[in-house]
Formats: sequence, structure tokens, C-alpha cells
Amino acid sequence: MSVEVQDTSHPTSPNDNPNHARRWLVLCIVGLAQLTVVLDATIVSIALPQAQLDLGISDGDRHWAVTAYALAFGALLLLGGRIADFWGRKRSFMVGMIGFAIASAIGGVAQTGLQLFAARAGQGVFAALLAPAALAILTTTFTEGRERAKAFAVYGAISGGGAAVGLLLGGLLTQYVDWRWCLLVNVPIALFALAVTAPNVRETKAHGDVRYDIPGTILVAVGLGGLVYGFTQAEKHGWDSAQTIGFVVAGLLALAAFAVVEKRSSHPLLPLYIPWDHNRAPALIGSVVIGSVLIGGTLYLTFYLQIVLGMSPFVSGVASLPLTVAITVAAGVAAQASTRIGPKLPMAVGPLVAAAGLVLMLTRIDVDSSYWTVVLPALLVLGFGIGLMIAPMQNIALVGVRDHDAGAASALVNATMQIGGALGTALFTTIYVSAKSSASASNPAAHPFSFEVSGYAHVFGWAAVFLVIVSPIVVALVRVTKDELPAEGPVGVH
Repeated sequence: MSVEVQDTSHPTSPNDNPNHARRWLVLCIVGLAQLTVVLDATIVSIALPQAQLDLGISDGDRHWAVTAYALAFGALLLLGGRIADFWGRKRSFMVGMIGFAIASAIGGVAQTGLQLFAARAGQGVFAALLAPAALAILTTTFTEGRERAKAFAVYGAISGGGAAVGLLLGGLLTQYVDWRWCLLVNVPIALFALAVTAPNVRETKAHGDVRYDIPGTILVAVGLGGLVYGFTQAEKHGWDSAQTIGFVVAGLLALAAFAVVEKRSSHPLLPLYIPWDHNRAPALIGSVVIGSVLIGGTLYLTFYLQIVLGMSPFVSGVASLPLTVAITVAAGVAAQASTRIGPKLPMAVGPLVAAAGLVLMLTRIDVDSSYWTVVLPALLVLGFGIGLMIAPMQNIALVGVRDHDAGAASALVNATMQIGGALGTALFTTIYVSAKSSASASNPAAHPFSFEVSGYAHVFGWAAVFLVIVSPIVVALVRVTKDELPAEGPVGVH
């Protein structure tokens, strides 16, 4: 993200835009790619109980099907954006789509848990190239104000609704075809997108200083990987074991080294003034927590609905939809509120509301709880609270950011959400396994599902604690007013 880079691919008029004549077709292509990336975060969650049985994956390891994707995606997202800018947006898009399809095919025919986890990591790697390339193509294609607003409204709707599509599609494929098609379905989608992209999208790229921050990329990947793996070791060996402490410390040291490298680099992967800003830091912390709750915490909601309440994969997907609906409604409310009273209040209230939803669930779920009177109200409250956080959090991402760093700042919010999902899933798995084991040891004659419920309740409880912590941080640090918010809002890679 060097200041020396001059992006000459951003046209100043429609006549200079190589994709202007086909701009609405380009929007369809980009939308399809974005939908593929977004729904893959949830489609596998619905399929995971069946995949676990078929592949013989343990309770302690099954989270890697989610963690591997989120970790690779989040850790490499910023680098993927730079590669797309320098190497060419169309080329990066097509390579990302091809790689994503190949990784999906490998996951779809996996015969062991390790093969599935490796394929999911491969999906994350190529998604980190595909998603920012798609967004960059959209950004350089739509340059006129009104058309740009329409294009990004469509893009945002796809990003927001992709999770719901993943829940429904994952349930349908798992129940009526096979869980493997939750991965294999990406192959025909990718082939169609490539066939349309090749003749219709023109190449654009940035010019100038095109150096990559490879040391920074390696350090941040090693640091995040060390933390995630350290959390998983706590479940097997305890928090005070040499394995746990060693990996966690190694991860923290790598992240500290990353900060040093970024400070000294002339072309940093992440200019440090972006995360250190007192307004943006709470938004990034909130993004990590939201990711941990949405990707990690709600994974156990899927297990509860299917394993304990006995719902089919499709019905459990439908039963999870109110969470997405509540998030969408609340995000609209928060966006309007931010323009009138500023972003601080919804950002501070949202975590408390979301935590209340989790507390409502964990204090009432049981082996034979009713979905309608216990789970549904909790999902609506949880979703509304998260929605209140998301809109102002993403808006703050660009406050005070220099123009040439706008892409990094927008992508950072979404990268931290994926990273939060990876860290949260690993941590919540450790909490779940520990709580389940304790419940089983203290009352071995109890109903087997009661041990599962005990583990889920502890996960929801800790997720609520993390959410509550965000609120005072927002109150203490956020100072931005409604007049300081970007007029057009941030553009992020979801």
C-alpha cells in the first residue's frame, strides 16, 4: 500500500472505462463470485454434522472445517487485494475462481477429516484473492455516482444475504443429495463464471511501485496460526501445558514482529496508523468479536438444532434464518441512526443487546427445549444486537484514512471478522469440550444430550462475555461524530 502506487485503471469518464459497455453484466459476474465466497462460510456449517459422521472426525477437531477457511481467508485478504491491484484484477479473479473450484472439488471427494480441512484452507487462500479482485473490478467499472450507488447496493445485498443462502442451500443439499455437494456445487458455478468473464471483462491494474510485503504476510499468517493452534491445544493438554503456552506465545511474538516490520516497511501490508486510531480500534475489536460469535458461536447453534432437537439439515437451516433477518433489519436501523446521532450509541448498545440474546438462550436451553419459545426469541435479540454493531462499525473504517489506504482500511474490517471467526471457533471448541467432559464426569448417569447442552451453554456464555467487553471500549474511545462519517460509506470485502 505504498503511496508511490498510482492506479491509472480508475477511469475518469465512461469513455475511458474498458468495461463500461458491459457494466451490468460485470455486476452479475461479480455478484455471483461474491455469493460463492460468502455462502461458503455457512453452507459447510449445516453439513458439518453429517460430514463428521462420514469421515470419523472427533468433536475436538471438527471445528477445523470452519476454522481453516476463515483463518486462511482473513490472514491473506490484504495481500490478495494488493496482488489483484498489481497483477491485474481480471487475471486475479479468474485464478482465484479456478483455485477455489479445485479446492472445493478436493473437499467434496475428501475421504478423511485432514483432507477436508486442507481443502477448506485452500478455499480460504483462493477466496482471499477472488473476493478483493471482484470488488476491485466493480469499483473500476462503476464510476458514475448513481450507477455506482446501485451497483454497491446490489453487492451489499448479496454480501448480507449470502449467509442465509448458504444456510438454505446447505440444508437442501445435505438432506436431499449429499453433504459433499455443499462443496462440489462451487465447481459448476465457477465454470459458468469463468466462461462469462473471459470474453466480457477487460483487464485493469495499478502501476508504479508494485512491491509486495512478503515478510509481513508470512508473519501475520504464522502469528494467527500459532494463536489458533494454541487454543486447540488447550482442549487436549490444558491451558497451562507447554504446548498451549508455547504456540500462543509464538503466535503473539510473530504478531509483534509483524508490527515492527510494518512500521519500518516503505510498502507495508497494513499501515499501522489504521488499526491504532482511537475511533477505528474499537470497530476492529468489535469486528473480531462479531466474527467469533457469528462464525464460531453459532456453529454450536447448528449442532444444537440437529443433534439435540433432532432437526433435519434443511429445517435447521430454515430455523437459523431469523438471525440473518434480524441482523439485516437492525443494520438498516443503525445506518439511519448513525447519520442522525452518530455511530457511538448503536455501537455501544449493540453488544449489550446481542449478549442479552445469548444469555437468554444459554439460561433456557435444555434437552427438550422448544425452538419457538426458547431459540427463536434468543436468535432475534442476538441478531438485532449484532446488526446494530455492523453498520456503524464498517462506516468508521474509513474515518481519517488517506485515499490510497482506503482499500486496506475497508478490507481490514472484513479480515478481522474472518480472523475472529477462526480464533473464536478454536477457542469455543476448547470451551465446549472441557464443559462437556466436566458435565459427564460429575453426573455420568444423566441423559447423554445433557452433556452436549452443557457444552453449548458454556460457549454461548463466553460469547456473551466477549460481547459485553466491547461496549465500554466503544464508550471510552469512539469520538467520531455523524458529520465526520464518509459520505458514501466504506466499501469492504465481506
